[in-house]
Amino acid sequence: MVNLERETVSITEACRHVGVTRRTIYNWMADGKIEYVRTAGGAVRIFTDTLWRSPGEPARRPAVGARRAES
Repeated sequence: MVNLERETVSITEACRHVGVTRRTIYNWMADGKIEYVRTAGGAVRIFTDTLWRSPGEPARRPAVGARRAES
């Protein structure tokens, strides 16, 4: 069964949810990393199910000096 009613948030709300800047959200949009839709008025709405964290979950940033694990 396909869910036709997906929750969306504004770019500002998406930034708060995942703890990144607007520029990062725009980069993710351009790279196809997150899904979005433009409203009839031209506003951008981000689909919350394409964000890495759920709305309400606190943003976690890596500790200063933290490195990614190498594969």
